[in-house]
Amino acid sequence: MENDQREFAYLVGVGVSHSIAPPMHEFIARSLGYNWRFLAQECPTVENAMELFRKPTFAGGVVTMPYKTMIMAHLDGLDDYCVKIGACNTVYRATDDSLHGTNTDWRGIKSCLTSASEEGKGRPALIIGAGGACRAAVYALYEELGCTPIYVVNRDEGEVRTLLEDTKRYGDGLKIAHLRTVEEATSLAKVPYYIVGTVPDSEPQTSTEIAARDILVTILSSSPEKGVLLDMCFKPRRTRTLKLGEQYGWTTVEGTGIIAHQIDEQYRLWCGEQYSKRIPRQEAWGVLQTAAEESPAINF
Repeated sequence: MENDQREFAYLVGVGVSHSIAPPMHEFIARSLGYNWRFLAQECPTVENAMELFRKPTFAGGVVTMPYKTMIMAHLDGLDDYCVKIGACNTVYRATDDSLHGTNTDWRGIKSCLTSASEEGKGRPALIIGAGGACRAAVYALYEELGCTPIYVVNRDEGEVRTLLEDTKRYGDGLKIAHLRTVEEATSLAKVPYYIVGTVPDSEPQTSTEIAARDILVTILSSSPEKGVLLDMCFKPRRTRTLKLGEQYGWTTVEGTGIIAHQIDEQYRLWCGEQYSKRIPRQEAWGVLQTAAEESPAINF
């Protein structure tokens, strides 16, 4: 500890100034005996992020859009989660000073869903969106919760084709079906129990966006059993998607919980297992919740 130069942990990306995570992370660090600052750092390029991570004062890193995929090529090593999911959201320094990446987003998704209900295990699921953020949802739903088929509602056919190509690594057991029309949604033999939103909150404008919204409304309104809807987006906290879920009687979970459910693994990698076991979890979650409730950036 005498030679420990670590001072700063970072959230890096574009548009991160509204982050509610710094107070929670600084509370955890202090509770473990570290006087670290946790900074939400705007990085115009992925190289800017790596400059921060390569400094001897680097304590740990959280990576968000648009660098979750790009940063993988700049790190010294990637674990199996990164490789299979195809995205990195957590960076840590190994004992030989090399920088490694993992993905802990799936842990947050899984825990948010199962904390609300475990009834969805092994049943069909649905993901809203087919961009980069949905990859961790695929892993959590299929690999961890045994959900298949996984239906996808998305405005862009090309994104779905890319998703289908990227998820071939899961083998033949995973079935992904793109729902293109309300008629397809109405005729499902098995309806989803878990739904995960992975897109920004915005009012549908184009014909494909409106069609995707109509498909979601059809599933939410016509499902005989109301399951759990988690929206990874939390700007605002009560997104349009969550409001739709509430309207039709679904159990809804806001995306801020995903941050909280990742801390055990992140601090295991940043500080070691003995330290991660000492995290005052409930108090840390309370700090995060207070930050969420007081943030004008996500309450509107």
